[in-house]
Amino acid sequence: MSQEALKAALTGTMEAISKNPAGAKLVFNAKTKLVEGVRCSATVRDFEPMGVDEPPELGGEDSAMNPVELVLVALGTCQEIMYAAYASVMGIKLDGVTVDVKGYLDAQGLFGMANVPPGYEKLRFETNISSSAAPDQIRQLVETVEAHCPVLDTLTRSVETTGISYLNGEIVNQPVAKAAG
Repeated sequence: MSQEALKAALTGTMEAISKNPAGAKLVFNAKTKLVEGVRCSATVRDFEPMGVDEPPELGGEDSAMNPVELVLVALGTCQEIMYAAYASVMGIKLDGVTVDVKGYLDAQGLFGMANVPPGYEKLRFETNISSSAAPDQIRQLVETVEAHCPVLDTLTRSVETTGISYLNGEIVNQPVAKAAG
């Protein structure tokens, strides 16, 4: 999609939301299924299922990215999408954007071997932007993207997360809620 077409699509959506703020409330859905061993399948909308696996040292066959790698992919790609979107709206020409994301995880938490979190303890990303735009314009773009990136926001803000488990259709636990952070 060209920068002009992207800008038209986004400004059209923003105008529609301005006229009907209730239309801004979205729900995204993913369905996942354990396939074999630790290999899983994930389905979103009408796309072909995506495989999720673990490396051999974590019991997998290394056939696909693992869940914690998908978190890194989600952050990097969300940043890149937001750069493209906001650059188009702000009239900034981008020649390229890449994001290198690293996650630091102590596997002792994963295996319950120490009192450390099972998930990432720290995430770090580096964004490389190629553009002929002025540094002040790019600084404004960076601030805008980092203030409005949904995945960055989800990872850095306490988000209510609830879950319930069923065994053969019957509830086996009370619904749990966990706040991130």
